[in-house]
Amino acid sequence: MLELTMASVSAADAGATAGMLMADAPSEPGAVLRVGRDASVCRLVTPEEWLFVSRVHLEFLCGPDGSWQVTWLRGSQPDPSSEVRLTVGQYAQTISYGGSVQLPRGGSGEIIVSDRTGPRTVNVGFYHEA
Repeated sequence: MLELTMASVSAADAGATAGMLMADAPSEPGAVLRVGRDASVCRLVTPEEWLFVSRVHLEFLCGPDGSWQVTWLRGSQPDPSSEVRLTVGQYAQTISYGGSVQLPRGGSGEIIVSDRTGPRTVNVGFYHEA
């Protein structure tokens, strides 16, 4: 099972407790969870006016062995207006535009989508139950 929690935070919300959204999926081959602005295909949806997040920004996909990976999907623009970082404990890694990263089996961490033009972030926590 992969569990996701998401908080969208702007400068005005800094220091406040943001509303959390949650989604989960069983660790079965082909299971998918998506994060973005398009509620018709994403389980976790950011504010529609937050254009630094693509319609479908992140895709979590379960592989044939029950492991999960996250992909920063390429949007309609050649250069993104956000940055995406993965943190697991003290380890931090930038995810490249269009790139994928394997999530630790039985681990937890956070993926942070930061607006390059302003103080807004989308924080997606994950927990992979082994």
